[in-house]
Amino acid sequence: MFKEFFIKKMLQSKGVPKEQLGPLMDMINKNPALFQQIAGEVDDKMKNKKMDQMAATMEVLTKHKAELEKIFRP
Repeated sequence: MFKEFFIKKMLQSKGVPKEQLGPLMDMINKNPALFQQIAGEVDDKMKNKKMDQMAATMEVLTKHKAELEKIFRP
């Protein structure tokens, strides 16, 4: 419960609209370990490879494309 609350607050602070929070939280809850891994890899690339956030995110999401497609499929 607390984890979900803090994730929602973090997403809101990043500018995610309230109407997108519910569907986004549903996706995260389907495979929280994957999203935690993605966040860690993005952070690592930003710190160690001095990549900007967008480039790091795109690289990591491309790497995990197949896993993400499984989550987005109904």
